[in-house]
Amino acid sequence: MDYIKKNYFLYLLIAPAVILTIIFKYVPMYGAIIAFKDFSPMKGITGSDWVGLKHFKDFLTSPNFVPIFMNTIKLSLFGLILGFPVPIILALMLNQLRRAAIKKNIQLVLYAPNFISVVVIVGMTFIFLSPNGPINHIVTSITGEPIMFMSDPGYFRTVYILSGIWQAAGWSSIIYVAALANVDPELHNAATIDGANLLQRILHIDLPTLKPLMAITLILGAGGIMAIGFEKAYLMQTAMNLPTSEIIPTYVYKQGLQAGDYAYSSAIGLFDSVINVILLVVVNVVVKKLNEGEGLY
Repeated sequence: MDYIKKNYFLYLLIAPAVILTIIFKYVPMYGAIIAFKDFSPMKGITGSDWVGLKHFKDFLTSPNFVPIFMNTIKLSLFGLILGFPVPIILALMLNQLRRAAIKKNIQLVLYAPNFISVVVIVGMTFIFLSPNGPINHIVTSITGEPIMFMSDPGYFRTVYILSGIWQAAGWSSIIYVAALANVDPELHNAATIDGANLLQRILHIDLPTLKPLMAITLILGAGGIMAIGFEKAYLMQTAMNLPTSEIIPTYVYKQGLQAGDYAYSSAIGLFDSVINVILLVVVNVVVKKLNEGEGLY
């Protein structure tokens, strides 16, 4: 108590963030109870009949479960595997630039896509990959016929993942660039005197510096495998690519807001969250064993 009284201003400083977190993150958890009820807006949450795990069983035994679940896993897992090393590589490359003006201009170009809205990104994707777009203009000149990127289910994941990497990789590299800026230049100078080349200095100086950040980023990324964004997948959906584009978040939206089955959609969303928590714990344990005890917690 003496410490709190002495540093009360620090607690006042974080109080707004704590209050907002409680209001917008913890209080809404009460609504998750409708996943276990036959929810009716007229009866309300407390007045609706309790059905237990019925909605969970309906989803797990539904013919839609396996394809939707696998689509979600594949889209997130491939996105994590392909997207995880890109910001690290960008940061290592930026760290080698010595002219500040050139480095700032390149960073501006790399960071800019992050500030483009998802709607605009998807619109650009449809324009560039349309049958009459610039990409298909090149394809047609070579093969004689265009590729239906946005309607062929086989191309959906590739387009989704690559466009996401292009948008987020530059911004994600900021934390790695900041970490590399704290590396003592004397380490590189000493390594150079000892005959180490650029690759050796990166492997033995830069990468060990980034190792804790890489572990945390990997854990958070793996823990959010099921928490894939809804907006982009939904906007990129067409009637033709649904076999690979229908994922849990878009299915929850359609069942809850379009079909009005709030209890069923809440059960699916809660199932999704539970899987995320399990993945977060498992990946953290694995990373701690492989990273000499260093993990997220």
